[in-house]
Amino acid sequence: MKITQLSTYRVPPRWMFLKIDTDEGISGWGEPVIEGRARTVEAAVHELGELLIGRDPAQISDLWQTMYRGGFYRGGAVFMSAIAGIDQALWDIKGKALGVPVYQLLGGKVRERMKIYSWVGGDRPADVVAGIQTLRDIGLNTFKMNGTEEMAMLDCATAVDAAVERIAGIRSAFGYDIEFGIDFHGRVAWPMAKPLLRALEPYRPLFVEEPVLAEQSEYYRRLSDMTSIPLAAGERMFSRFEFKRVLEQGGLAILQPDLSHAGGISECLRIAAMAEAYDVTLAPHCPLGPVALAACLQVDFVSYNAVLQEQSMGIHYNRGAELLDYVHNAGDFRMEGGYIAPLLLPGLGVEINEERVIEASRAAPDWRNPLWRHADGSVAEW
Repeated sequence: MKITQLSTYRVPPRWMFLKIDTDEGISGWGEPVIEGRARTVEAAVHELGELLIGRDPAQISDLWQTMYRGGFYRGGAVFMSAIAGIDQALWDIKGKALGVPVYQLLGGKVRERMKIYSWVGGDRPADVVAGIQTLRDIGLNTFKMNGTEEMAMLDCATAVDAAVERIAGIRSAFGYDIEFGIDFHGRVAWPMAKPLLRALEPYRPLFVEEPVLAEQSEYYRRLSDMTSIPLAAGERMFSRFEFKRVLEQGGLAILQPDLSHAGGISECLRIAAMAEAYDVTLAPHCPLGPVALAACLQVDFVSYNAVLQEQSMGIHYNRGAELLDYVHNAGDFRMEGGYIAPLLLPGLGVEINEERVIEASRAAPDWRNPLWRHADGSVAEW
């Protein structure tokens, strides 16, 4: 079998799909994208694609190393996201060619169902209680929300109080019938992370995500030493080499690599194994589309330390399309009691509605994240 073509489709709300065709009629799908920079990743995909045309798609390990090590400059958000989507599509082809789900090629399942959680609220979360109640009505019981709006590097007590008041309201409304994580989203700098974590501690969140930005990872251990809240991070780390340093330093209880940013299934399996060696759990980041979620689930079902899976159904970014709008087998993504079962179709387990994808790609908007500023006019972390 030989690779003949790579085709990319940017589609609403902010996703990009990749289709890899072969000379034997088997095609695989991937989801390489950086939210807000889809065209940049698209260019990288087609540049890397020059290395793949005419090659055997079954040689996933060699093709991965060719893309990663074949150029002098490597790593980073753009290259690793491009490699990620290509890697997903190659595994999809291999599973389809052999007639089995990808998790069977990776050693088989270690669990029968995977715990999922959902975003609630938006960039400036207001009435998260109502949002949680809506999602509870469809069977979800674990959530994640933004913890703050803009926060200055050294902010006032009222900024901390506003964040704590929101979390206190959730515990008051639902008690411990639900669990939730709080995403600091890189909006909180080291000087404010300590007082904010201490103020939130009595409400016992499931985790705090990105307590500081990944480039400030040296503080993870120091923050962990002063709080009982499990700390999570990883969506803005792109290879095992970045995760290696974080694991060596300690401080994180949950790693959150993104299967569409951190080198795909191949690299995230290695990251998961490294995390298990450090007794650290895995909760793949996934606010993206159906191919990304399907790829995450393949890793979840073979990784002993996988504990949570994010998914984007109903997320506030989804304007113009929803997670299952581009798939034929929506029923396979059914969630019951806060869990999802293994996908059963060969390959990644997602049957893409190609006609819908092509049609949607003809007028896809270029999504951009908001640009925020502090009261003094300086740029704020979004």
